[in-house]
Amino acid sequence: MAKVVREHIIRALAKGGFISGQNLGDQLNISRTAISKHIKTLTEMGLDIYSVTGKGYKLSQSLNLLSNSKIINALPKGSTAPEIEVHSIIDSTNSYLLRRLPNQLSQGQVCLAEYQSTGRGRRGRQWISPFGSQIYLSMYWYLEQGLSAAMGLSLVTALAVSDAVFSLTNIQVQLKWPNDVYLGGAKLAGILIDLDGQALEPSHSVIGIGLNLNMPAQAAKKIDQKWTDLQSHSQRQIDRNILSAQLIYHLLKRLQQHQEGGLTAMLDEWHDRDLYLNKPVKLLTGERTTQGICRGVNSQGALLLEVNGQVKPIYGGEVSLRGDE
Repeated sequence: MAKVVREHIIRALAKGGFISGQNLGDQLNISRTAISKHIKTLTEMGLDIYSVTGKGYKLSQSLNLLSNSKIINALPKGSTAPEIEVHSIIDSTNSYLLRRLPNQLSQGQVCLAEYQSTGRGRRGRQWISPFGSQIYLSMYWYLEQGLSAAMGLSLVTALAVSDAVFSLTNIQVQLKWPNDVYLGGAKLAGILIDLDGQALEPSHSVIGIGLNLNMPAQAAKKIDQKWTDLQSHSQRQIDRNILSAQLIYHLLKRLQQHQEGGLTAMLDEWHDRDLYLNKPVKLLTGERTTQGICRGVNSQGALLLEVNGQVKPIYGGEVSLRGDE
């Protein structure tokens, strides 16, 4: 019930202008006090709402809400549109698709959300997910060859994010193994891959992308690492529906390329955008720190780390890469 009420309030506010608490209460058959509590919750979710006595509630900035039809219309001509769902409020776009495995999903199906109450990052971290200002997108991808086909999926996804950002803004981002996209030395986007299945049997993957587009100041205070957002680097206003369409198009294109030929054909592109290529790095594994030189990645998606003159492949897991200048 609370979700339905909040979605109704969001739609009313998105129309622009003031809307009174009394009118909202009448529409929803609840008290003005209840409306006030829901407004408070929405502000905590990242919506900037102010109130004026005698007028009601109003957004301080207009909302550019995601729209299924606008995203489909923004896909490049001739491309096939996957099934796309847009949610106002959700726990996590990845979790939503995972719950629907395996029979309620089609290849390339997409879930987007305006807000995630329990957005997840890698290694169990929270992904700060303010309402209506960023991109939270997940895509289902069937792995016919089993979980071994998932090797390098995070790198493929990072390249797709890079493609999408460049096609829309002409901005070139940097990629950090295994699952981050950087811009100007700060984190722009993160990637989360969830897998379900067996090594040698047909399996399932859910690919999640969280991209900072226009970070509200209040939400920024909750982030514990150096970050940036795309709008800060672009002189023209970026439309979230068009950006979402570009992400979907380029992700499908890269996944198809990976399915047909693996990572090999993409390695040069990765190395051109590799944040740490041939630079000193620290690899954190639990309490252990290993220092070395980043020598790029291999065709299995492993980090190539040079330590004492020897290059060793480092595969994913509970590891984290840092610069070591």
